[in-house]
Amino acid sequence: MDQVPGSPQEPQDARGGDGPQGCYRHPDRPTGVRCTRCDRPICPDCMVSASVGFQCQECVRGGSGTGHAPQATVPRTIAGGTIAADPRLVTKILLGLNVAVFLAVLASGAELVDRLDLLGLAFDPNRYQRVGVAEGEWYRLVTAMFLHQQIPHIAFNMLSLWWLGPPLEAALGRLRFTALYLISGLGGSALSYLLAAQNQPSLGASGAIFGLLGATAVLLRRLNYDMKPVLILLGLNLAFTFLWPNIAWQAHVGGLVVGAAVAFGMVHAPRDRRAVIHVATCVLALLAIGAVVWVRTLQLVG
Repeated sequence: MDQVPGSPQEPQDARGGDGPQGCYRHPDRPTGVRCTRCDRPICPDCMVSASVGFQCQECVRGGSGTGHAPQATVPRTIAGGTIAADPRLVTKILLGLNVAVFLAVLASGAELVDRLDLLGLAFDPNRYQRVGVAEGEWYRLVTAMFLHQQIPHIAFNMLSLWWLGPPLEAALGRLRFTALYLISGLGGSALSYLLAAQNQPSLGASGAIFGLLGATAVLLRRLNYDMKPVLILLGLNLAFTFLWPNIAWQAHVGGLVVGAAVAFGMVHAPRDRRAVIHVATCVLALLAIGAVVWVRTLQLVG
């Protein structure tokens, strides 16, 4: 008999006599569990938890039982992200990008640094022209986040990333963690662009790292964990920021404030409005960063 489209037949040969029948989608997988709605045999990969028993994915998608898609029953992080098999993947990618750019700097010398570091407005004698963010080189706000010139600088930042990144990535999910890192870095670049001297170059992932530190404090507070270790670490880093010479404190403070604000929106959003609030939080942060960059640009070119 021909099978009618849209109505999968129950496998007949997968049960081997009186044994368990095969899953309706995977006939080679014997199972003793049936959908509580349509009574079809279902394997673990096809089960969706219901208030009573399990349902097949077709019944759930059809609006019966739970009324939610199968993805709605997938375990989620505190911020609503999907729990990943490797909670360090994005951290590893970011670390790899920073190291790759550092190796490129070692190979090319100061020329690459001069073209990618954060610079408000200055005259480049090698190119006989004005350069900087105010001259339309907006990419410097981003490239400076991945740029390091000294081994101790990149070593400290990458160790901090490896320590702070994985727990946040596991708690927020990959997409939200990526957004947090990039927006924090942009926040640090924007405040440095606003407050630092227009011809003072700066570089490094410190703004993004301080954003992760601020986010860690927000997350621990949300989970009611002991705040003393992270507060002590934060205090030491801020003291180091303001007391040690030749450090762009503006990037540290900007990243810290933006990272904490974005993380607050992510971990405190109501469950039923998570997506909307997360997007709104990131958009508002980007708009604030854009406004700071716009104001500073008007000051320099006006």
